[in-house]
Amino acid sequence: MAFESINPADGKPFKVVDAFSSAELEAVLQEAARAAPGWRERGFPERCALLRQAAVVLRDHAEDFARMMTLEMGKPIGEARAEIEKCAWVCEYYAAEGPAFLADEVIASDAGRSLVTCQPLGTVLAIMPWNFPFWQVFRFAAPALAAGNTALLKHASNVPRCALEIEAVFTEAGFPAGVFRTLMIQSSRVAAVIEDPRVQAVTLTGSESAGRQVAATAGAMVKKTVLELGGSDPFVVLEDADLDLAVEQAVASRFLNTGQSCIAAKRFIVVDPVAGDFVARFRTAVEALTLGDPLDEANRLGPMARFDLRDELHRQVVDSIARGAVAVTGCNPESGPGAYYQPSILDHVKPGTRAYHEELFGPVASVIRAVDEADAVRIANDTDFGLGGSVWTRDSARGEHIARQLECGCAFVNGQVKSDPRLPFGGVKHSGYGRELSRLGIREFVNAKTIWIR
Repeated sequence: MAFESINPADGKPFKVVDAFSSAELEAVLQEAARAAPGWRERGFPERCALLRQAAVVLRDHAEDFARMMTLEMGKPIGEARAEIEKCAWVCEYYAAEGPAFLADEVIASDAGRSLVTCQPLGTVLAIMPWNFPFWQVFRFAAPALAAGNTALLKHASNVPRCALEIEAVFTEAGFPAGVFRTLMIQSSRVAAVIEDPRVQAVTLTGSESAGRQVAATAGAMVKKTVLELGGSDPFVVLEDADLDLAVEQAVASRFLNTGQSCIAAKRFIVVDPVAGDFVARFRTAVEALTLGDPLDEANRLGPMARFDLRDELHRQVVDSIARGAVAVTGCNPESGPGAYYQPSILDHVKPGTRAYHEELFGPVASVIRAVDEADAVRIANDTDFGLGGSVWTRDSARGEHIARQLECGCAFVNGQVKSDPRLPFGGVKHSGYGRELSRLGIREFVNAKTIWIR
């Protein structure tokens, strides 16, 4: 079997990458196992110097990497460049902060001296999605490598060139052989890698169903996992919100990456006194978005990453309309070649519709009208997901009070939900468990070992 790069802007294949044979996979697993002890012993100064060099490589080749992303999964080129810069930032962040995050912690006890020291687990397998094909990988790799773990990447099958280019970044930066390797394998072969004794931990960003399978396999082997499984983030607009700001950020949050983001605002929960005004303004702003060739700087939206994803999104929209949701704008695939879907708004979305209960992973906004603040909070939490959420109000204290009530891993007041190397990132409920980024992220794949000395 081979992995095929298909440009979603025109549906044409442009690159084929062969899958690993059994012998090739075994050789890479052996290489990672051999590299692990030496990488652990190199210490923070050398590991962090190499991470800084990885940032240099990313910036040196930023235009090529950005173009590859755009060709493989349709990301608008300006957003692709920003993604590469963010990858460089996370490398530099952990190079600077990693040693302090994992420094020995002396704790008073009945010992003459007692402390906690953090040691790497070994080799971490990362199963990553296509929507942010560089950032999702570096988000895990920078802290894992800084901590002294080695890394194996199983990337999404539709971005094989991105997967190989990421491995090349670490090679060019001077990382030792085997410290970071890309596995060109099908999803059906992942369970065997998780079960392999040379792999000590697993992290996955992807669908809920994939997360359940990975967690079950890793759990049977008693291996640590971190799961980020998407979300259906609420965007709560109260009657005292700055509607100009709320609408501007609603567009940015929902339609970034053509709506294909786990932490995009998905459910716009607006209280009745301002719902009509918000929807009218939102419609005007959405209809002004330009859709087209993602390599053209003028276009805000590109195609969806695959045709099957576009088709499933449209089924969700059609079903929701049949059950009472109102199509405000868009709500249809764009005619012509490419996996394009019109920027869309559904209003009066009610329980029982797919748009209310499911994650819509594409350029469709669902507006749910709430009676008041209490009803808005209830609706916001009426979901199986719990990744992010935002609250929009001129009263920041009120916003913080509501943010504390949202059942999610990150809540923003008057700001777009985003990932930031300085802040923990992750979810609750069916959005997964564990945290990436910040101090918490680098400590996920270490053994916090107690040492007691008389």
